[in-house]
Amino acid sequence: MHNIDASSILNTELFSSLLEKEREYVSSRAEIIQLKKGERLFTSGERADRFYKLIDGSVRVFKPREDGEEDDLAWFDPGDTIGDFDFARGAVYDASAEVMVNSTAAVFPAPGITMDMMITENPQALSYILLNSIVMITSRIKTTQKIIVENISLVQELYRKAYEDSGTGLFKQSFLTDEINRLLEEPTAIIMVKPDNFKILVDSRGHEAGDEAMVRIAMLLKLMVRHLGRGWALRFKSNETGLLFPKCPPAIARKIAEEIHIGLANLEPVPAEGSIPEFRFSGTVSYAVWPNDEKKWETLFQGNYDSLLENWRTGGDRVVRYKQEAAS
Repeated sequence: MHNIDASSILNTELFSSLLEKEREYVSSRAEIIQLKKGERLFTSGERADRFYKLIDGSVRVFKPREDGEEDDLAWFDPGDTIGDFDFARGAVYDASAEVMVNSTAAVFPAPGITMDMMITENPQALSYILLNSIVMITSRIKTTQKIIVENISLVQELYRKAYEDSGTGLFKQSFLTDEINRLLEEPTAIIMVKPDNFKILVDSRGHEAGDEAMVRIAMLLKLMVRHLGRGWALRFKSNETGLLFPKCPPAIARKIAEEIHIGLANLEPVPAEGSIPEFRFSGTVSYAVWPNDEKKWETLFQGNYDSLLENWRTGGDRVVRYKQEAAS
């Protein structure tokens, strides 16, 4: 047995400034509950109609992923408050909470008691609770804003590292997947590049030579973005790279694709070594423009990628436009 009663719920931010009479009422509408391992305190999609103060045990909050796995967002230990901010806002949970070991918690309001019931019973106490809710929400928002402002450079650096390909400094394809709805502005050009005969370079000189070549190709793409003053240089799969340019009509996209094709051919060759001949760069470039070539972005992206591979397999060293190739 615990030498503690439901009044422990009063030691939370939401009730910190209540007067004695209101505190007594809150205690009378809270309850100590026993929680079994594996039990859910709440599930994503449910409305936050109560919150908890953990007395002993452990609770985790998590979100499921599309691949069936779960991402842990937070773990709560004795003394922690769970769900008070969502309760104060009357929000819908966007995550789930699971009891990890048999636990004990104080809960407000107690099971079976609703806010409507309490408004009828003691409207004055509820008015103070709601006022405290507003104060708590405002305080946390201000604190969050202050943390963001003070750490904006760190946030930006972490954001960059999360999406940066370590080998080339280009943005990963995951950046495009996660941010595409924010990036698209009509018309948007996607230009994909695949170096020709790259396997010959790697097989004859090793992966280090391939890595160095990818750095040089990445530099070419970054310079193109810098020159135009907008856009993103990307790495897709293996040695496939490219550019994304919002507000880029087909004629400009074609010009950029041709400049990349020429730029690859003008890269300094890898010199001969003994019996290994000189390696000269060339590349296959396929481009498409949204929504001109295809209204659905996912279809456009996959179609352009398929066009890139098809033209690379059949000789490469050319510039093609996805939709025109599909129609021919």
